[in-house]
Amino acid sequence: MKKWTGGGLIIGLACILLVSYSFIQKQPRKQSSYEFFHPNEEIANLSGVSVVTKVEKLQKRPHLVKVNGLDYLFNSTYMPKEEEAKPLLAWGQMRLLLSRSDSLPETAQGIKEAALAWKELRSIISKNRALKFVRNKNERNCSYSVSGVNNSTLFSSNGSNILEIPCGLIHDSSITIIAIPDGKQDGFGIEFVGSEGKEEPNPPVILHYNVVLPGDNFTKDPVIAQNTWTYDFGWGKEERCPNHGSPNNAKVDGLVKCNEQLTRSAMDENSNSKHLSVNKSTNASDVNNHNHVGSNFPFMDGSLFTATIWAGEEGFHATVNGRHETSFAYREKLEPWLVSGVRVKGGLHIISALAKGLPVSENLDMAMDLEDLKAPLISNKSKRLVLLIGVFSSGNNFERRMALRRSWMKYEAVRSGVVAVRFFIGLHKNKQVNFELWKEAQAYQDVQLMPFVDYYSLLTLKTIAICIMGTKIFPAKYIMKTDDDAFVRVDEILISLKSKNPDGLLYGMVSLDSKPQRDKDNKWYISPEEWPHESYPPWAHGPGYVISRDIAKFIVRGHQERNLKVIFLQFSSLLMIY
Repeated sequence: MKKWTGGGLIIGLACILLVSYSFIQKQPRKQSSYEFFHPNEEIANLSGVSVVTKVEKLQKRPHLVKVNGLDYLFNSTYMPKEEEAKPLLAWGQMRLLLSRSDSLPETAQGIKEAALAWKELRSIISKNRALKFVRNKNERNCSYSVSGVNNSTLFSSNGSNILEIPCGLIHDSSITIIAIPDGKQDGFGIEFVGSEGKEEPNPPVILHYNVVLPGDNFTKDPVIAQNTWTYDFGWGKEERCPNHGSPNNAKVDGLVKCNEQLTRSAMDENSNSKHLSVNKSTNASDVNNHNHVGSNFPFMDGSLFTATIWAGEEGFHATVNGRHETSFAYREKLEPWLVSGVRVKGGLHIISALAKGLPVSENLDMAMDLEDLKAPLISNKSKRLVLLIGVFSSGNNFERRMALRRSWMKYEAVRSGVVAVRFFIGLHKNKQVNFELWKEAQAYQDVQLMPFVDYYSLLTLKTIAICIMGTKIFPAKYIMKTDDDAFVRVDEILISLKSKNPDGLLYGMVSLDSKPQRDKDNKWYISPEEWPHESYPPWAHGPGYVISRDIAKFIVRGHQERNLKVIFLQFSSLLMIY
């Protein structure tokens, strides 16, 4: 008997935990992967039936539930014609997974929003089908940059939009504002907002960057406060800089959350204030000279500043007048790709505003090498693929996908059909992004759309979709997962796989001895409820790993039989097998 249990994956911040895996075989018992990595531990000799029985006794088997929007997403009436349905091959196999009572917490919202997005996309497709997807002159583009100038001071309590972001933000997108604070108000706020929903009239605030000015003669404590807001949950936990003696060692993309100069100055000021209260001979000018927070604070009434807020891999970063001031980690369901506009609250005289590094879609009418880059046709009746490579991508990462098509996806093994590459992408809340993505999918035939909105916390579901495709749709000997920012040496992987056992293979950078983070202040914190054990089973890092067909079949079967448990863990992408 060969016994498998467990497995998991997070991309960017998600993972799958696979449990209860076993096969019933009459042959002599083979060594499992868990025994291989844990040779000193005894493994109970249980048949597949007894394992299932024990699991069912310990935990009630999850059931199927009705999810708002799911019927619409899987209604054949709303599916495109057969020749246009290739981007939905994996989509059609995922209903049971999305209906589970133990699904990830954000699944219901991701499905509900996907149904609205799918309805809008179908409407746009219908309107443009007669034009054969030729761009309308009045159609909004996914532009690389947008700019605006406002010569009036803004005092709107609700905020005034100064920039419209057409297709969201991506890694390295930035918004630069040149402005002068107006001391008639205590400060000002710069907000990155999302799109307004039909059931949520007020758009989410993906980043609230609020500045309290020091006032005349530094009579107030200046501070930069960052936060988020959603219709359902209101304001999140505020992060302040300076943080007045409460240092936070956590970093975002390797950058500190609060500039040390401001924090140190605040501590110095407290010390100097105590000293000044004893030395009564100190005059007023000496007091002002000791107000280091004011002298180091980047925003002053009437003083011109240049502030740039840019999107990193893990969060937003603010640079003011050339100096890094703050960093703010992305929060769940408030990713940068959701940003649709920038608005200002309070008193701020805007000189100019510029957003650049924005996602730009491919102009298919101008693509000279489209046919050369189009995915080779794969027939279900053809010989089984050696390798299926599933690439995790997001809707507005147009340029990354084109870079892959023009680089490692031109390997002969890919062009000849020995290896197939498919991008797995959830729907976007921006209808223009979805339409550009749909046209890209039709043109290159290598995109698989997912029936949920692409939140980080739902990326786990793509792992199962890749396994479904590699076992049910395009059967492959091996299945690989990678990201759209990785370069895959297809030739080296194929050579290496020739020397591997095709059964029970987990191939990649495997960690054998790692433990869950129990410090609640750590961003990788894992509660005992999420993972009760003291250590993790062996896991492969997410940027690139390969599994054999039998493991992929187990994942798919576990999904169908609801013996596969999905858990959200906030750390690096991984696959666990134990």
